[in-house]
Amino acid sequence: MTKSRSRRLRKKLYLDEFAIFGFELSFVLDVAENDIEKFLDEFVDVIEDNGLIIGGGGFKEFSAFVCSGRRYGSATDDDRQFIEKWLTSKPSISNVVVGKLVDANYGI
Repeated sequence: MTKSRSRRLRKKLYLDEFAIFGFELSFVLDVAENDIEKFLDEFVDVIEDNGLIIGGGGFKEFSAFVCSGRRYGSATDDDRQFIEKWLTSKPSISNVVVGKLVDANYGI
């Protein structure tokens, strides 16, 4: 049974039209240890230049969640495809897996 909630409550709970979507990603990074920071700086710049934010990490095996940097914004399929294309274009990266869009707050 679906509850009828006010617009204000839906906004506070990030439900329905206020839901925020993002996606998981993972990859294996095959670079020298002293080049990892350089790659991650470049990767974060790409993420931020596209209005996204990222949370996660790793050393050689990296996994993270990406969503929009806007308060009620969501990542899009175009964002997913762009990040996947950028990662696969790097010769030092393998096993790129970009998940589907999911609700960032509720994982649905």
